[in-house]
Amino acid sequence: MITTCSAKSGGSFAALAGAVALSLGLLVSPANAQVTAFKQAVAEAAYDQSTIASFYRQANYAPLWTGEGDVFVARRSALFQALSNVENHGLPANRYDVAGLMQQMKSARTTRDLGLVEVALTNMFLKYARDVQTGFLVPSRIDGGIVRQVQYRDPKTLLATFSNTQPRAFMNSLPPTTAEYRNLMKAKIQLEEVIAEGTWGAKVASGKLEPGDGGPQVVALRNRLIAMGYMERTASMTYDTKLQQAVIAFQSAHGLAEDGVAGAGTLDEINTSAETRLQSVLVALERERWTNMERGERHVLVNLTDFSAKIVDQGEVVFKTRSVIGQNSSDRRSPEFSDVMEHMIVNPSWHVPRSIMTKEYLPQLQKNPNAARHLIITDRRGQRVNREAMDFTQFTARNFPFDMRQPPSNSNALGLVKFMFPNKYNIYLHDTPQKSLFKRETRAFSHGCIRLADPFDFAYALLSLQEDEPRGYFQSVLRTGTETKINLEKPLPVHLIYRTAVISDKGRVEFRRDVYGRDARIWDALSEAGVALSSVQG
Repeated sequence: MITTCSAKSGGSFAALAGAVALSLGLLVSPANAQVTAFKQAVAEAAYDQSTIASFYRQANYAPLWTGEGDVFVARRSALFQALSNVENHGLPANRYDVAGLMQQMKSARTTRDLGLVEVALTNMFLKYARDVQTGFLVPSRIDGGIVRQVQYRDPKTLLATFSNTQPRAFMNSLPPTTAEYRNLMKAKIQLEEVIAEGTWGAKVASGKLEPGDGGPQVVALRNRLIAMGYMERTASMTYDTKLQQAVIAFQSAHGLAEDGVAGAGTLDEINTSAETRLQSVLVALERERWTNMERGERHVLVNLTDFSAKIVDQGEVVFKTRSVIGQNSSDRRSPEFSDVMEHMIVNPSWHVPRSIMTKEYLPQLQKNPNAARHLIITDRRGQRVNREAMDFTQFTARNFPFDMRQPPSNSNALGLVKFMFPNKYNIYLHDTPQKSLFKRETRAFSHGCIRLADPFDFAYALLSLQEDEPRGYFQSVLRTGTETKINLEKPLPVHLIYRTAVISDKGRVEFRRDVYGRDARIWDALSEAGVALSSVQG
């Protein structure tokens, strides 16, 4: 008979897990039992799991978990310790049937039982490793605009590496090691403490508050900003300079216009609950796991919700500009993905995407063949179409046979430069003649591409690695007026992300609006899977 330990009911989850994990060492090792039965049980349990079956075949069915000795105890202990902490990462505890696994271990009586336990432990290990490394939700199943390809780790490599590594250290290395992830976990704990203590106090009535105002709503605004940590305690009951500065600090941390006035938009954000902020952090943790990959020492980072584009070099932001992203409509939202920027085109032509040709310009041409005169219409042979001789009413979106192009000019829809990372979504970064849009607080106006407020400075920053005088070189090409391709000698990774909870340079969590509602959908999926808003007790 195989003996197991017992655990007192009412003990902590971690204590129970640890006790069972350590006590499994009392199980009889396959080396001293019926080896054939153990192998058969492992083969049976892994029959439809080719990776696990292959791993054990190559190891000649040597146990990874259920053998005798300190190393096996350490492996089991490390696994159960990690499983006891899944909620710290915002993972749902009910996703891992730890109680069922522990019961299976405690009930093992035969060598065959031991083989089944062996594979069950391996399955649990691989499930946890994938979840905490690269997320447990599949992005594309949540929202069609999240086209990111998650870089899942090879299960067989995980098992092989674990078998040759200090178990606790290996388990600790699985989650993302970025400062962003660590600070998001800290923010999670802080928000849970806020919720446990009763949130940030009374909300501020809707309306508008500005410097010089007084009254109970100014006091409510003051108290809420104090509770959130944006100002020191004060007895002032008026909208004074200190309160104005606190409002500006809050606006800066939430991507709002920094005017020091608590208008409707600012008050909406100030009144947002700690529970809602915690949801954003939990979503951001899952998103950070999706992007747990090598991002490049130097890379371009576009956070759609922040309406910004940055160049990050060895963890430092060396360039930042405002951006305009796709409109919040089904066919214009900017997608989320990563690719590699290869070149820029100075004085670009705008080759009108077919969807825009048929949805926007074809109806105009059907009413007036001379509409959109800034565009050149060509046939499949590249010959220019005589508009006056063409009856555009005979065409539909399905059979429209022409191409449309806007030649280089100051009024070109792409401005004077575009930055290319060729992708099947036809998304790129570019200049725009519509400069006034960058003054808006919310900047979702494009057809999906990312418009930059400072495209020339962006180009200079990119060219600084390959040109002694990047500004002079770029301007010399620009002055030709000719469409010119400039290759980047060192291609640059580009990451289009979507984060409503982000970590500032000072390590503090900041929040942005859920422009496309994507994070709300991710939260619904997390919640349905069992992720709950918990508060720190004690």
